Amino acid sequence: MTASRRQRPGGNGTGSREPGTGQSESGTDAARTVADIGEFALIARVNAGRTQAAGVLLGPGDDAAIVAAPDGRFMVTTDMLVQDRHFRLDWSGPHDIGRKAIAQNAADVVGMGATPSAFVVSLGCPADTRVDFVSDLADGMWAEIERSGGSIAGGDMVRSPLLVISVTAFGDPRGRSPILRSTARPGDVVAVAGRLGWSAAGLAVLSSGADPTRFADVVAAHRVPRPPYQAVLDLPTDAPITALTDVSDGLLADLGHIAESSGVAIDLDSATLRDPVLDPVATALDADPLDWILAGGEDHAFAATFTDTVDIPAGWVVIGRVVSGAGVTVDGASRSGPSGWESFASGG
Repeated sequence: MTASRRQRPGGNGTGSREPGTGQSESGTDAARTVADIGEFALIARVNAGRTQAAGVLLGPGDDAAIVAAPDGRFMVTTDMLVQDRHFRLDWSGPHDIGRKAIAQNAADVVGMGATPSAFVVSLGCPADTRVDFVSDLADGMWAEIERSGGSIAGGDMVRSPLLVISVTAFGDPRGRSPILRSTARPGDVVAVAGRLGWSAAGLAVLSSGADPTRFADVVAAHRVPRPPYQAVLDLPTDAPITALTDVSDGLLADLGHIAESSGVAIDLDSATLRDPVLDPVATALDADPLDWILAGGEDHAFAATFTDTVDIPAGWVVIGRVVSGAGVTVDGASRSGPSGWESFASGG
C-alpha cells in the first residue's frame, strides 16, 4: 500500500467492534494507533520486507506503480469490502479479512483465464485503529498472494469512520485469449472446480449464534475463501473450455450470467451438487443445504462450460449441461427463492 496525492453479513452489524481496539499482546509499539504513527510511517511499516512480483516493474514509493503487460494487454478488476456489510470484526480477524480481500479479486482475474500479476490496495480506517491490526491485515493479503501470484504494487490510505478495503487486481493473460462468459454453446457440459455452499453455511452458523467450533470447517470457509486458482491456471492451452466465471454471487446467479451472455440455457443436476459436509450443518440449523450450494456464493469456486465430458480436466466435476433456451434450471425446473447476492437488494 502506498499513498496517492489527494458479509456479506446483513443487518446493522450489531456486536461488531472497532478495528484493533483493546489491549495488544504485541507490546507498546504495536498497541499504538494509526494516528499515533501517521500515514507515511504506516505505509513504510506494511511495505517493509515485501518482494514485488516480476510483473511489477515499479512498486510503492512513487506517484504510480508500473505494471508490465507482456503481450500488450492485462486483465483488470476491482472490488470492495465494507465493514458490517461484507465482514464483521467480531466474526473475522484482520488476517482473514486481508486474505478475503485479495481472494475475491484474484478469483475474478483467474475467472478470465489470466494469472494475477499485481494488486493495488486502498484502505480506509478510523484514526484509532491499532497499527498491529493494519499489519495483520497486510500480512493476510500477502499470505493469499502466495497462493494466487502477484504482489501489492501500491494503493492509498485514508481516514474513514469504518473499515473499507478496495482492491484492484491486474492479470497477465500469458498470450492466451480471455475465457469469457459469452461463449457457451448448446451441447457443452457445465463443470465446477472448488467447493460450493461452504461459505454460506459458515455464515448461517455465525448468524444463528451456534457454537462456531462445532462446524469449524464451514466457518473457516466463510472467513477465508480458498479459490482453486490452479484448476484454471493449469489448464492446457488446448483444454476444451468454452466459458468461465468465478462463483462469487451464487451458482444460479453466476451461471445465469453465462446463460444470458451466451444466449443459452443451463440445466443442473442436483444429485451432482450434494456435499455430505454440509448435511450435518443443515440438520442442526433446519436448513436445506442445496440452498447454500445454489445461492450462497462467496466460495469463489470456478464454473465453466466444456465441449464434452471425455476430456474434462482433473479437478473439475460435471454438474449439468448447456441447452437451447434461456435461464438456469435445476433438474429441469425453475427453482424458487433467491438465486444469489445482489448488492442493492433490500435484504442483501
